[in-house]
Amino acid sequence: MINSLLQPHAFPGRLIIVEGIDGSGKSTQIRLVQRWLESMKYNVFFTEWNSADLVKKTTKKGKKNRSLTPTTFSLLHATDFAHRLVSNILPPLKAGMIVLADRYVFTAFARDVVRGCDREWVRKVYSFAPKPDIAFYFRVPIETSVQRIMMARQVLKDFEAGMDLNLHPDPVESFKIFQGRILDEYDRMSKEAGFVVMDAIASIAEQQRLVRQVVLDRLTAYNRNPRIA
Repeated sequence: MINSLLQPHAFPGRLIIVEGIDGSGKSTQIRLVQRWLESMKYNVFFTEWNSADLVKKTTKKGKKNRSLTPTTFSLLHATDFAHRLVSNILPPLKAGMIVLADRYVFTAFARDVVRGCDREWVRKVYSFAPKPDIAFYFRVPIETSVQRIMMARQVLKDFEAGMDLNLHPDPVESFKIFQGRILDEYDRMSKEAGFVVMDAIASIAEQQRLVRQVVLDRLTAYNRNPRIA
């Protein structure tokens, strides 16, 4: 089996992804990138994690009654990603567009391992995924992540807090433990994945300035109007 994540893809488009724990601000940054690129008349397509309706309904039901094993949960997300890849990522890449993805396979690499899946097994499951042209990792301390989320809403979701793992009876403390372990996984794979690590406690404007510098640098050889075979 060829591991597509280990070599650059051959599509005329560009794939830019963002990763980070909940509350890292990655979604804000990728949306700002989208508006910026569109303002410069680039053809842009946006996609996000867990987007297939059928899979979303199944995982929501499984989360509610806690009937999913870590392996089942992982395979459901892999199914969703495969659908997302075929429907939302590959077509625009083949058409020469810039695809912006809010979360990519590295989300599974981090979350599924923390939930108990084998690290190498998870990587093999997603080995069909094309390698991103740019992978931003927004690194944020756990305390900052919690503060940001609690400012936006009063209640933490059970699965984002890792309550299914019985780490701590208090949702906030469970969140800190669970997301802290995910943070460790991201740090572990940072070099392997070639992450562009961003200081997510910097101001939104400063982060966006640095992100745009990287994007512009990586787009120097990009052809806006490729000849599609």
